[in-house]
Amino acid sequence: MDINVLSEEELSSFNKLIDDAERIIVLGHKSPDGDAMGACLGFAEYLKTQRQKSPMVIMPDAYPDFLQWLPDTEKVVRYDKHGAEVEDAFQKADLIFCIDFNEASRVENLEPVLTASKAHKVMIDHHLNPFMENLDMLVSDSAMSSASEVVFRIIWQLGGFEKLTKKGAMQIYCGMMTDTGGFTFNSSRPEIYFIIGQLLTKGIDKDKIYRNVFNNYSVWAIRLRGYLMSQKLNYFDEYHASYFTISRQDMRDYHYIKGDAEGLVNEPLRIKGLKLSISLREDDRKDNLVWVSLRSVDNFPCNEVASEFFNGGGHLNASGGKLACTMEEAEKIARQAILHYADKLKG
Repeated sequence: MDINVLSEEELSSFNKLIDDAERIIVLGHKSPDGDAMGACLGFAEYLKTQRQKSPMVIMPDAYPDFLQWLPDTEKVVRYDKHGAEVEDAFQKADLIFCIDFNEASRVENLEPVLTASKAHKVMIDHHLNPFMENLDMLVSDSAMSSASEVVFRIIWQLGGFEKLTKKGAMQIYCGMMTDTGGFTFNSSRPEIYFIIGQLLTKGIDKDKIYRNVFNNYSVWAIRLRGYLMSQKLNYFDEYHASYFTISRQDMRDYHYIKGDAEGLVNEPLRIKGLKLSISLREDDRKDNLVWVSLRSVDNFPCNEVASEFFNGGGHLNASGGKLACTMEEAEKIARQAILHYADKLKG
């Protein structure tokens, strides 16, 4: 099965960029999810073990608590905690790999530091409309399940699979699994399962990885989920859609930690016939900032909804965005979005 993603010319250029670089940064997006963490750590593992490089993995801020088991997470350097160290690294870097984001704004406060760096830059992504100024190379395909899948394909094409470590296989598999909701959406292409089969030859325990990610919540996180589905879910039977809200008070009441809401937007999709689920979560620090997650099924384009109503975007069935407003105003926008797409939702 052909899973190559680079032309022969691109492959040569990619190799040369790595060979010539002495100081490499592997960078993920703000609020890194399982894919950002898995893809960045997996690619860094390849660079360390097979290219004799010493890459620094940098994230703008914290990753979810349920990913702390993932190998080498303790080596990730956070900009929000080590600003001076990160800025110095960007000034001295030869090469920066921008992984799992399609534009510089996705690293938020780190954006001016990234754009000011004179290092060579390579973007490895799977989101729509990837663009960043002064890129040396772009490796992106929105048909891919995840950035981790793209990373695997690159390592495969570089001839690195044979020596890929079990640790690297775990990291990449975790990224692919989390970005597809346990392979329940955006995961129907046979190439994905070929890749999974190859990763399994490295001795990874995919069932344990699943448990570590999806069955690793505190009792308070489970109570929060029950409360939200019972008391905060707004269900529109006629439109096969729903939204729910998570307020700061909810977070305080249920001892919320980062990652407790991960995957929660998928829960309403268990309702028979539901096509669109929207999650609205207040930022725990900034006023008038609401984070939006959207999930859909079949051919309903939640990425269009995210773009048109929530200043965001993403994939056909999994998207996100944000609103600069109160929760009350965000709820009005969610209802407007559902009504605007009523014909498609009812169809």
